[in-house]
Amino acid sequence: MEPVIAVLVGVLMAATVYLMLGRSFVRFIFGLALLSHAANLVIFASGGMTRARPPLIAPGESQPLPDVANAVPQALMLTAIVISFSLLTFALVLAFRTYQELETVDTDRMRAAEPSSADAGADAEQRAVD
Repeated sequence: MEPVIAVLVGVLMAATVYLMLGRSFVRFIFGLALLSHAANLVIFASGGMTRARPPLIAPGESQPLPDVANAVPQALMLTAIVISFSLLTFALVLAFRTYQELETVDTDRMRAAEPSSADAGADAEQRAVD
């Protein structure tokens, strides 16, 4: 099962690179989401893919029985899912607000909408006067 997961991670990473190298900010965000999914699969596969028993400690025992699944990668994956979801929602809100202000999701046109350094200096002087 690990080779299948490795191929799937490779496909997700290739799709991530393809999406993140595009000029659209929304495609970049989707690439970021795929990157987090690929990282979660790597963490999940690092614990070993087994059909063993869950990592529960039997009553009266001090350690789990042999041939149990490793719980640490599963806990790390749950944490990574929560973090990636919060990052994705922040990025989507940022993209929405950017689209509202600049009326574009093209990163080259966003860069052209930035004020030049001379404009930034004039704006700072104007704010100081006000």
